[in-house]
Amino acid sequence: MNDNNVERLIIDNKEIILIPTAHISKRSAEQVKEVIEEEKPDSVCVELDQQRFNSIDKEDKWSEMDIFQVIKEKKSLLLLVNLIISSFQSRMAEKLGIKAGQEMMQAVESAQASGAELVLADRNIQITFKRVWRGLGFFEKMKLVFQIITMLFVDEDISEEELEALKSNDSLNIILAEMGENFPGIKRYLLDERDQYLSHKIKNAPGDKVVAVLGAAHLPGVKKELYNKQDLKKLNKIPPEIKWTKIFSWGIPLLFALLIVYSFFNNVQTGIEVSKTWIIWNGSLSALGVIIARGHIITILTAFLVAPLSSLNPALAAGWFAGLMEAYLRKPQVKDFQSLSEGITVKTIWTNKVTKILLIVILANLGSVIGTTVAGANILRILF
Repeated sequence: MNDNNVERLIIDNKEIILIPTAHISKRSAEQVKEVIEEEKPDSVCVELDQQRFNSIDKEDKWSEMDIFQVIKEKKSLLLLVNLIISSFQSRMAEKLGIKAGQEMMQAVESAQASGAELVLADRNIQITFKRVWRGLGFFEKMKLVFQIITMLFVDEDISEEELEALKSNDSLNIILAEMGENFPGIKRYLLDERDQYLSHKIKNAPGDKVVAVLGAAHLPGVKKELYNKQDLKKLNKIPPEIKWTKIFSWGIPLLFALLIVYSFFNNVQTGIEVSKTWIIWNGSLSALGVIIARGHIITILTAFLVAPLSSLNPALAAGWFAGLMEAYLRKPQVKDFQSLSEGITVKTIWTNKVTKILLIVILANLGSVIGTTVAGANILRILF
């Protein structure tokens, strides 16, 4: 067995074998199989949570999705981001003749074949995403969104040799240092916290010998954290929204609602002009978002009519109503859900009914936010 990069540690009389992998590497999958077969561990820990474990080798996983529920639970952006990242990994993996995440599938299969206990060692992906999003500042969120969007346009070739080189300690340290400098919040919530979570699960796995299969980026952190204590309750806690954000999200709409009412008391003609400004900017820019997403004409009208009202109530959003209307008018078929497993591109985001609905929700909401800003500035100009 070529065990380059494999780390062996003894902690509290327990042998822990760490296998750093690349999620699109055929060699990683082969190495996982070799190590588990030769070591015959009591437990195999994998960098998966229950949700990802349930769907990792399920070809029709997307066909069970309820698009209406996704919109109601405000998960449109999260789902679209997940689809973009999954598609990027799938495209890269296809070039190497392997499925994305094959090494995790292999770890599951080898654990079952050897009789080892399988431990799902990663934190729930929903909790991770929520902690990431709520923990980032505005500009870091924008940088993250930009990086994810660029994945749709990346079509580079990478060899197995290059992937193996990236798994070396020197390369990892450089990559992690750059990540910490450019995306400190993302590194903290997406990498460092999960290093702690994975470490706790690994060192508490049953038996005296444990093999842990994890992405190479986690190796340095996990090696360090295995010697520390972790607080899983703290790591699983979803941070509350920042107080000033709540005040801002309710205060601004309330301010403009009062200004609109005040304008009528001050002068009816001014009130009409202010109301027209609010309706036209909010409705038009939200409707424009739906037009860009190529939504149905009734969906466009829905966004135009709802946006001026939903902008005055943070509990509502024009995108939700537009998305639900589009889903009702153009209900996705089984083939639309099935094609998600093949990955998405810039073109298919607009042609697949599922991704088009998600895009409508996001762009209608974005248009409404911009419309509120522009309309608000114009109202202040008219009144003062």
